[in-house]
Amino acid sequence: MKSPVVKRSIVIAGHKTSVSLEDAFWKGLKEIADERNMTLSDMVANIDSQRRHGNLSSAIRLFVLDHYRSLSGDRDRNGHSDGMRSIP
Repeated sequence: MKSPVVKRSIVIAGHKTSVSLEDAFWKGLKEIADERNMTLSDMVANIDSQRRHGNLSSAIRLFVLDHYRSLSGDRDRNGHSDGMRSIP
């Protein structure tokens, strides 16, 4: 059985790295980057610079989840679904 997680390469600050994400999270990340007129590399670099713990793939999943939860109105007292600061 094929894993739903796909390993993708991305360049962050001139360094090539890989992230393992399900297709839905990858598509969501691309949609958010397009909405903000950002490249995927810039978006991921911002997520990477703000993560407090865990790996980059997990930080991306949380960022995408937070974005779509905020659109649905599912927010905490601080305006975030998981406490992550929003990325411009």
